[in-house]
Amino acid sequence: MPEGPSVRKFQLLTSPFVGQVVAKVGGSSQKLNVNDLNALRLQDSQVHGKNLYLAFVAAEGPVGQSAEETALQRQAACGAHCPAKGQQGQVGAPHAHSQDEELQEPWHSRSEAPEAAEGRGNWLRIHFGMFGSVRANEFSRANRANKRGDWKDPVPRLVLHFESGGFLVFYNCRMLWCSSPRADPACDILSVEFHRDRALRALCAPDPICYTLLDQRYFSGLGNIIKNEILYLARIHPLTPGSLLALSDLEHLLDCAVQFSSEWLHNKLCGQGLHPQVYQKEQCPLGHPLMKGTFGPLGGFKRLTWWCPQCQPAVLPGDEDPSPVT
Repeated sequence: MPEGPSVRKFQLLTSPFVGQVVAKVGGSSQKLNVNDLNALRLQDSQVHGKNLYLAFVAAEGPVGQSAEETALQRQAACGAHCPAKGQQGQVGAPHAHSQDEELQEPWHSRSEAPEAAEGRGNWLRIHFGMFGSVRANEFSRANRANKRGDWKDPVPRLVLHFESGGFLVFYNCRMLWCSSPRADPACDILSVEFHRDRALRALCAPDPICYTLLDQRYFSGLGNIIKNEILYLARIHPLTPGSLLALSDLEHLLDCAVQFSSEWLHNKLCGQGLHPQVYQKEQCPLGHPLMKGTFGPLGGFKRLTWWCPQCQPAVLPGDEDPSPVT
């Protein structure tokens, strides 16, 4: 599924529409009555981890100052991340299907699943699937034939046409109404409020480090691509229990997580693709053959993991020095 950097880009695509009224709706969603969105005003757009939240109010209601300020702040933040693309209006322009959007994960694990609907609120929570995406002022077009040999364009889950003439299109996502965003910015790796000390305490658990990294309670927005890449950058075997690692190693891993995620977001905003070092690769950058395994907690979702036995030797209980897994 799209990870934190991708969902933040989706949020930036929705920001120019904040304050506008929905004039027409469409889409194939079965669990959401898309007609409920007709004639509502998009008041705010937020992202928390892997979830996008859109706030809607009655069209006759005032546009909240906070919503306008939020849109301006996010446009300014985009300019700070990528000055070449940071001019007003460009972030919402049509864009090509980027290469790294093909590197997506299967549907969410238990720790990433949306909560059950809590009744009709004014916030629409959007959780994206394997190839979930948001497009502004354009529809996705098929770039290859399907298994039947047909060239059919993807079917949007939701389409919002605004009175300004622009529109937003949402693909492969689950949507539900909620009263407010259920999120803790302190666990979002791309938030300025990210709580490093709490994350470090979570990494010290005796569980395999690759399990902890995907726990959205502590690392919201961190997905399987980021997990594979930062474990390689930190030279840590994915099955190493966190409790066996030195604090300096865990701090370095956390630095890699924040830096890699921030750089991925920066590249996305600048129209650059992702070039993973180990994810879905056969060799690491040093030419060593990679190993692949499916790991996950007992009773939980299992994820494919790539690692280099030479660059990422495992630390086993009782070992004085790291040794490769056999």
